[in-house]
Amino acid sequence: MLTVHRLDYDDAARLIEGAEAKAVKLGIPMCIAVVDEAGHMIAFKRMDGAKQLSVRLSDDKAFTAAVSKRTTHEYNADCQPGNIVFGIHTSSGGRFSTVGGGYPVVVDGAVVGGIGVSGGHASQDMECAEAAIAHWTEYRQSGS
Repeated sequence: MLTVHRLDYDDAARLIEGAEAKAVKLGIPMCIAVVDEAGHMIAFKRMDGAKQLSVRLSDDKAFTAAVSKRTTHEYNADCQPGNIVFGIHTSSGGRFSTVGGGYPVVVDGAVVGGIGVSGGHASQDMECAEAAIAHWTEYRQSGS
């Protein structure tokens, strides 16, 4: 029997809060998706003015990070023609994203979910996802 740990709605809301705060500082409206460890949606926020493409892309980034247990930008670097990983982006019905902005959420070495952010340049999406995880981690550590 396995014990599965996953994010709950409050965790997802806290992650979204952190990503949104960074997006506001950058002045870029973002779509922010948070999924459980299996890649299923827990919570989503589309900031006013965020791109339509970013709705699905943020979900795909979160899905990829959770199920692969890696950031999406790591796959971007590896998924090049001629590399052994090339083609992975076609898996999972095309949902597997290699665009930066998807991060696994890890607790005690176990992936408990994923976050995907989309709306700016991939490096800005990554900044927002990193800010989300830092915000959530700080909250957890403070015991608040």
